[in-house]
Amino acid sequence: MHILFVADPLESFKIYKDSTFAMMRSAQARGHRITACEPQHIRWISGEKVSARVRDIVLTGDETRWFDEAPGRRAELAEFDAIIMRKDPPFDSEYLYATHLLGQAEREGAK
Repeated sequence: MHILFVADPLESFKIYKDSTFAMMRSAQARGHRITACEPQHIRWISGEKVSARVRDIVLTGDETRWFDEAPGRRAELAEFDAIIMRKDPPFDSEYLYATHLLGQAEREGAK
């Protein structure tokens, strides 16, 4: 599977306690591909599908430099096999807007 994690900036993760990191590690261990983006990187333009500026990553196992990434790219959310939104508080307008966009992406085929 190819899984998109909508989350806080990767650089802010505290991997020794971050549950999103644990989910990513588990997914990669099972052979899934991992991609990440932040809620503010999701957009919907009239006539197009919901898309986001994403980062394809590979977890390294190193505590300091814990991921490698390919150059960022724009991707339609419907191309992913699963989307997981994991965002720390606060519940704000950015979060609410992202959930609306994810709802539209689901109507377009995203899971």
